[in-house]
Amino acid sequence: MKIGIVCYPTFGGSGVVATELGMALADKGHEIHFITYNQPVRLDFLSHHLHFHQVVVEEYPLFEYQPYELALSSKIVEIVEEHQLEVLHVHYAIPHAYAAYMAKQMLKEKGISVKVVTTLHGTDITLVGSHPTYKTAVEFSINNSDVVTAVSNDLKKTTNRLFKIKKDIKVIYNFIDVEKYDNMHDQKCNRIAIAKPNERILTHISNFRPVKRVEDVIQIFYEVQKEIPSKMLLIGEGPDRTKAENLVNKLKISDNVLFLGNSSEVTKILCYSDIFLLPSQTESFGLAALEAMAAKTAVISTNTGGLPEVNIHGVTGYLSDLGDVNGMAKNAISILKDDETLGNFKEQARNHTKRFSLENILPIYEKIYKSCYKN
Repeated sequence: MKIGIVCYPTFGGSGVVATELGMALADKGHEIHFITYNQPVRLDFLSHHLHFHQVVVEEYPLFEYQPYELALSSKIVEIVEEHQLEVLHVHYAIPHAYAAYMAKQMLKEKGISVKVVTTLHGTDITLVGSHPTYKTAVEFSINNSDVVTAVSNDLKKTTNRLFKIKKDIKVIYNFIDVEKYDNMHDQKCNRIAIAKPNERILTHISNFRPVKRVEDVIQIFYEVQKEIPSKMLLIGEGPDRTKAENLVNKLKISDNVLFLGNSSEVTKILCYSDIFLLPSQTESFGLAALEAMAAKTAVISTNTGGLPEVNIHGVTGYLSDLGDVNGMAKNAISILKDDETLGNFKEQARNHTKRFSLENILPIYEKIYKSCYKN
């Protein structure tokens, strides 16, 4: 099939999933066209099955805010016409589902039909989409998509609670390429570059937005390192990084905390890790936790959103109430206290990720695309 993928080309979960999905579909022989304002960060190659089309927004003094939605809609029309795309898969409701609807109407006037699959990822519904400024447009866009999917049962329930949805929302979990992590396990992990032989390594990966509660990450680590010699790896950039750095300095633990910034080497970094911390205010799914588990890393997280569907309490790690820093620290210490306990959690985490393998999820999306033309 000829499929257009519209996403945010960033390190965030929705962009990562969209990019990995597109590359996997291309490997299966489908013709994939990414349509966005920059090349997606994980799109590391282009081929005759895999294409990237940049959306350029011209700047005019008339506009205080440049109209990206209009530029995106026009670009979608252009690419659908030029390459005879059959399906548009848009990730994130704002503004992609709305832009896809407008493009579909413009194409309809030209006698061209294209189906729209919208995948809801989380904050496009829970934080941004439900705001009165956007709610009507988001609700309209979802209801006028041909197929709507969500990345967890919790997100599906939240969407139906916040909006008047007339469409059936299909739950398709996020996925990982298990083989990529298998290859990583076969390589020697040079932990000594990060920590001493007797030290444990904790990791957090995010965009450092307030919803990720990175200061809780620091507080949890502060309690852990009192009991167990440890290092903390922080991967990502965002508005709360400065707060995190200030708290590290205040607690006088800067020698044990490494800020690594954004990285395209996440799998290699996770190779070092024993515990992954994710004390988020909410997570529609928790892709970062799933990636950590695939790398044989136990997860300490909150029990919010879709996290209980990913992190199984007492098996792959532990769940705690939002803000329960002491509880999360105690859970982390209980896992890290001896090699046998830690080893068991690592293996259990790795085994659990098999249900989220690309091999299992990809055929579901292929079936979704084909179903568009049966209706």
